[in-house]
Amino acid sequence: MTRVLTAGRKGPLSGDTRSIVVFLHGYGANGADLLGLADPLGEHLPDTLFVAPDAPENCAGAPFGFQWFPIPWLDGSSEEEAERGMQAAVEDINAFLDALMVDEDVLPEQVVLFGFSQGTMMSLHVAPRREDAVAGIVAFSGRLLSPETLKDEVVSRMPVLLVHGDQDEMVPPQSLPETAEALQQAGFRDVFAHVMKGTGHGIAPDGLSVALAFMRDKLGL
Repeated sequence: MTRVLTAGRKGPLSGDTRSIVVFLHGYGANGADLLGLADPLGEHLPDTLFVAPDAPENCAGAPFGFQWFPIPWLDGSSEEEAERGMQAAVEDINAFLDALMVDEDVLPEQVVLFGFSQGTMMSLHVAPRREDAVAGIVAFSGRLLSPETLKDEVVSRMPVLLVHGDQDEMVPPQSLPETAEALQQAGFRDVFAHVMKGTGHGIAPDGLSVALAFMRDKLGL
C-alpha cells in the first residue's frame, strides 16, 4: 500500500501551469530544503509549478528530517531494510507522480524530476522504469542504484543531466562518470554532465545555472 506524500508547492508566476518541476530531496532533509530553489528558477520558468514532497520515512540520523530509504553505513540499518525501504519509496513516488499529473492536467513530457543526493538516486531509479518518459532528470550529487539491472529493466529513456561537486565528501565525484557510463550502456543517448569545481555535497550557482538551461531546453521554453 502506497503512502501519501506531503508536498510543498510554489505556483507558476504566470498563474498558468504548463510544466512541473518535482524536487526530490536528500537523506535527512525535507521538501522545503529544495523548494527554496523555486524562487531563482521560477523567474526563468514562469509557467512552471514547483512541487517538493517530503520523503515518507522519518530519518534516524536526522530527527527533524526524512529519508526515502535507510542507509546502512549511516544509520546502522540492514541491507534488507534499505532494499525494502527503497522499493516502498519507488511505489510512493510513482503514485505521487501519477496523481500530480492527473490533478494538474499535464503530460509526462511536461515534467522534470530534480533530485539531490538520495533524491537523485530515486529519480534515476524511478523515471526510467515508468511507462512514459518525463521531459528530463536533473541529478545533483547522487548515483545510480543497481546500475547492473538498468539495462534489463529500462522502459523509457529521457535526457539526463548529471551534476556533481569535485570535492563531494558524501557521494564520491567518481559516481558521475560511473552513472553516465551505465546510462549510456542502457541506451540513454542524451546524457549531459557538469562538474562544480571546488564544491562539496551541495548545489553551487554554476550547477544551478546549467540545470536551468537544461530544464528550459527540455521543457521547450
